[in-house]
Amino acid sequence: MLLAIDAGNTNVVFALLDSGTIRARWRIATDARRTADEYAVWLSQLLVLEGYERSHVGGVIIATVVPRALHNLQVLAQKYFGSDPLIAGQGKAAWPIPLDVEEPQSVGADRALNVMAAHARHPGDLIIIDFGTATTFDVADYRGAYKGGIIAPGINLSLDALVTAAAKLPRIAIEAPPSPSVIGRDTVSQMHIGIYWGYVAMIEGLVGRMKVEIGRPATVIATGGLATLFERNTNAFDAIEPDLTIQGLAMLWDRAHMNP
Repeated sequence: MLLAIDAGNTNVVFALLDSGTIRARWRIATDARRTADEYAVWLSQLLVLEGYERSHVGGVIIATVVPRALHNLQVLAQKYFGSDPLIAGQGKAAWPIPLDVEEPQSVGADRALNVMAAHARHPGDLIIIDFGTATTFDVADYRGAYKGGIIAPGINLSLDALVTAAAKLPRIAIEAPPSPSVIGRDTVSQMHIGIYWGYVAMIEGLVGRMKVEIGRPATVIATGGLATLFERNTNAFDAIEPDLTIQGLAMLWDRAHMNP
């Protein structure tokens, strides 16, 4: 089985895959100081709870946008799983798609993986929206080339900034307001409207502008944990693919081993 590790700015996601199918998934807060031994204690217990053992893992692949976290994850793979891990975007796991931007070396691994996995599942031009620490909008052309995109503050980040900067505003849950009205009658409802409907307006506005600039029909794919939060209140998405990054890692692993 394959252990795919996606180290993001907020969480590190560990997924156990069998022939491309996700059998188990766990996440832990990203902390570049966390040692391989700490990861191993935590992960070994979770594997057992799901009915697996470390010996079931036959390979490890890692993607990270937090460079300082990479070393300890590599040690985890080598020391506790007996595997020299593949690193997404490097060596045998180099990107199989063109990164057609001015600074290809600066493209986050998660974004390249999302484009790669989305292109394998959907034909034509694509817009991929990933709801993470940042909300990213990525464009892939019909050949699968990454053409660029947009980085916007994630919804949690926006809410944290608002609450931190305004002393009298309470912390609220991120959820759809109970009423479709965009005129709030109290502080909390006004915050819900501003965060939620403001975000919907941003999604729809940016997607509309991107489609005009692309100049051809484009399929819009949403991924990330919060994608389903917006799905029922906007027609901007054509598909929800919650596991694009992990699926991209599995594809990269398969490709590396088909072309050793």
